[in-house]
Amino acid sequence: MKPVYSLVALALLVGCGEHAAPEAKSEPAALTQVVGMVAADADSSYSGEIRARHEAQLGFRIPGKLVERLVDAGARVSAGQVLARLDAADAALQANSADTQLRLAAAEVQRYRELHNKGFISQSALDIKEAAFNVASAQAGLARNQAGYATLRADHAGIVAAVLAEPGQVLSVGQPVLRIAQDGEREVAIALPEAQLGNVKIGSAATVEVLNNAGLRLNGRLRELAPAADPVSRTFAARISLAQAPSELALGMTARVSFSIARQQAALLIPLTAIFQQGDQAAVWIVAADHSISLRPIQVAAYRDTGALIASGLVAGERIVSNGVHRLSPGQKIRIIESVATSSMP
Repeated sequence: MKPVYSLVALALLVGCGEHAAPEAKSEPAALTQVVGMVAADADSSYSGEIRARHEAQLGFRIPGKLVERLVDAGARVSAGQVLARLDAADAALQANSADTQLRLAAAEVQRYRELHNKGFISQSALDIKEAAFNVASAQAGLARNQAGYATLRADHAGIVAAVLAEPGQVLSVGQPVLRIAQDGEREVAIALPEAQLGNVKIGSAATVEVLNNAGLRLNGRLRELAPAADPVSRTFAARISLAQAPSELALGMTARVSFSIARQQAALLIPLTAIFQQGDQAAVWIVAADHSISLRPIQVAAYRDTGALIASGLVAGERIVSNGVHRLSPGQKIRIIESVATSSMP
């Protein structure tokens, strides 16, 4: 029976040895593409709205209840025209009280002057009354001004672009009531995405096409660019000044603004997913002929919605890993899966 047991034990040892043998590790698959040159010249177009060069939100300099608004949106106003009124009853009472105090102070100081001329009072006593009269005079003037502030007038000629308050509202000091677009220069308000900030600057030339007026094309320049992005849209507000805008260019018209962004030569464009970021240094995985990979630092010239323009570190025709870059390691061999390459120049 011993030979039988020996054969069984030998078979078990052989079986265990077969299971213990390590399996060959398969090469990971990775999307790759060959880097190609792309045209660097591009036209960027943005929709905007015709606005006035100068706009002002008008409000009262005192608090109160709005009892009358004399203009509506779209109305043309002239300088000094009455636009709205507050309830002036309290302001009128304060002005009357201040005037009464001023008359009393004036009579008092006149009496003290006569007494001083006769030598009955000292100069210091007269000075006190003179000071009281000056204070009463200033308070009366302030009260009259406050009563006048209950009437809102137009500072300049223009058009009522927006109505921001209605009769019956109780307004705080400076709360906007109307927005007035002044006569004169016109410009286009647009929103620039952050990816385009490096392509334009103050003074950049632009072409403006007014969509409501077929065939009307105007020359413009970037006059203003917000230093911070809108927290909701993540875009930067910009204003395009217009040269010789025609009189029929109405506020609120839709316009298309085009910037001609010219570069000196063609550039390499790679997908954003191909960039392996190491701190402040960008890099890409280069695929060798034997399918091994190595990490190479690159310099990014600009970012577009379609990818990153490369300034240095890559040569056209090289193969790079275009996706899944954070799961690879140097010297590793990969199984190539061809992805759609960036369109090359014609």
